[in-house]
Amino acid sequence: MRPLGRSGLSIAPLMLGGNVFGWTADKATSLAVLDAFADAGFNAIDTADCYSMWVPGNQGGESETIIGEWLKRRGRRDDLVIATKVGWELAPDRKGLSAHWIQQACEDSLRRLGVDHIDLYQSHVDDSTIPFEETLSAYGRLIEQGKVRAIGCSNISGVRLEEALAVSARENLPRYETAQPRYNLYDRKEYETELAPVVAAHGLSTIPFYGLAAGFLTGKYRSFDDLQGKARGARVRDYINTRGLKILGVLDEISAQLGATPAQIALAWLMTRPTLAAPIASATSVEQLSELLKAADLSLDAATLARLDAASA
Repeated sequence: MRPLGRSGLSIAPLMLGGNVFGWTADKATSLAVLDAFADAGFNAIDTADCYSMWVPGNQGGESETIIGEWLKRRGRRDDLVIATKVGWELAPDRKGLSAHWIQQACEDSLRRLGVDHIDLYQSHVDDSTIPFEETLSAYGRLIEQGKVRAIGCSNISGVRLEEALAVSARENLPRYETAQPRYNLYDRKEYETELAPVVAAHGLSTIPFYGLAAGFLTGKYRSFDDLQGKARGARVRDYINTRGLKILGVLDEISAQLGATPAQIALAWLMTRPTLAAPIASATSVEQLSELLKAADLSLDAATLARLDAASA
């Protein structure tokens, strides 16, 4: 188990992403994936109020609703860390990090999840129109009410995170304990140069999304033809270039040597990074999940890590 900043929460080294629930994983599949994840001894699930509003006919909240149904059916909640988010635009009047919207959105998420508290409540996207004092005070009230245990942030710059932490210290307000950036073997520069130094200096933990670069690092997508008819095609397109294929080539070589899949190696590499608690990865089947979970048992030696660092630098 790895700590989430100074929150007192600890999670296993892989966090299950709920973005596919109600999208590329229907309800029955989602429930089966959640069962398999918990049965394997992992404990952290990440979702958001906006998942999966981009699907025709959806309005947001579908992922939380599925997780809530699973929690009710499971009958146990205390051995899990449930993380969700607020701030993404659901409608013109339902977005951002104002005190009013945070309170309302939290109540909505609690209702959909069917729980009395959220373990980790995260600002989904930075909102420069609202002072940090207002946002953090709103989180403080939710913590006092017992509805939230700890807070985190996502899609924020290092400069803005530093500013938020300074406000927390100065005003004696709750501080962000986690950062959730895009970070993987391909997407390294922005996090490592801008955000990681702030996270390290203040004792936060990172739980990055896109741990597999929207599925690119699984090796399934190596040409634009491979993207035809794929739900994630538009998200993977930017990775299919000379640099991306170079990274896949090294993953292929290491896979052959270790008898592991490219996805397992890519996640295992992330698990070795400083300040990182756990990468977030989603699965659309129990079989796919079983493969991903094996990354937690994969040990990469210094020479292998150096090869991956060099290929993805």
